[in-house]
Amino acid sequence: MAGTIIFRKDRRRWIISWSWKGKVYKLSRYKGRLMHGNGIRNKKKDAGFRNAEKLLAQMQGDVENSTFRIEKYTDKGWTDVIPYFEKWLLTKAKKKPATYKGYNSYFKNWIKPFFEAHPIQLHEIQLDTLDSLLDSLQLTGKGKHNVMMCFHAFLDYAWRAKRIFEIPPFPKKSDYEIKEPTIKWLPSDRQISIIEAIPEEHQPIFWFLKYHLRRPAEACALHKCDYDLINKVFTIRRSISARILVNSTKTSKEHVIPCHSNMIPLIDYLAQQPGDFMFQNQRARKNGKRYTNESLNVIWKAACTKAGENIDLYSGLKHSSCSQFINEQGMALSDLQTITDHARLDSVHKYAKTEVARKRELMEAGSNQISGLLRLIK
Repeated sequence: MAGTIIFRKDRRRWIISWSWKGKVYKLSRYKGRLMHGNGIRNKKKDAGFRNAEKLLAQMQGDVENSTFRIEKYTDKGWTDVIPYFEKWLLTKAKKKPATYKGYNSYFKNWIKPFFEAHPIQLHEIQLDTLDSLLDSLQLTGKGKHNVMMCFHAFLDYAWRAKRIFEIPPFPKKSDYEIKEPTIKWLPSDRQISIIEAIPEEHQPIFWFLKYHLRRPAEACALHKCDYDLINKVFTIRRSISARILVNSTKTSKEHVIPCHSNMIPLIDYLAQQPGDFMFQNQRARKNGKRYTNESLNVIWKAACTKAGENIDLYSGLKHSSCSQFINEQGMALSDLQTITDHARLDSVHKYAKTEVARKRELMEAGSNQISGLLRLIK
């Protein structure tokens, strides 16, 4: 098998002379460090020679396992974590703008600084490395999980490209210390008071969000052609990602939802007006006068102040409307799942963590016979 250990007296270091695909490579580093040596007769006492033996054995093992890549062993090969991650990022440029922006932010702020401080090659990454990376993340539990799942996707790509032999095990979910936030929501009357405090010209998009339980970005991106005037249904197929209009939803799934009967006359009217977007902000600078997430938040915050409320846009609309179905109308979680078009039932379980009054009502339903309990306290 190709590969010879040679001592270069002029530089006082050991090298591996490796022939591969008609080219001879001179490799002088093991784990990023030069294999310095003395060239003494008893090679086993020479640390540089011992490292050269390890390197040669590793290379020969890769050949036997059909995983050999010469770039793995050259001084600045693509299997160094940072340059290979940058290469991987280029393959994600076609992802949704927000997804790519997130990956790029994770790399710039956390992954790159960590591997600059801890130089290592891809094949050397193991659980202890990943534990150290996790410990270095000064983020919330959810933020840590996002960074680590990004890095998992990166290693999966490296594995499929045969740059690594296997994907190492990742820290357990409990290690992230993810805390499920409590859903903040408003009852119907208080939610409606906020919407009614919004100037009338802006109210339609907020009523749509209340009645149809969609994401604000999907409402901003809704086109008139996405509404079926005959059957009175919407096809939710677009969204806004990192301020850019994209022709897919966050989950890349289209959702067909009926128009709420309270809104049919208004939506029918809007659908037949000039312009591409269903909801238009005449003060907007965007092409087509569409709303933006930023403009919705400004309008909502001003209305909250006027109504004496303090709740963010997403909680005040989608979270509130979903919670109202469960807490005020007694709807089953499976029915809410049908309305929201969630793929999994556990996605709507958070709305079942409800107020005490509703829990008491459910607990006491059909339990009016309490004479037995009364006898116990006489």
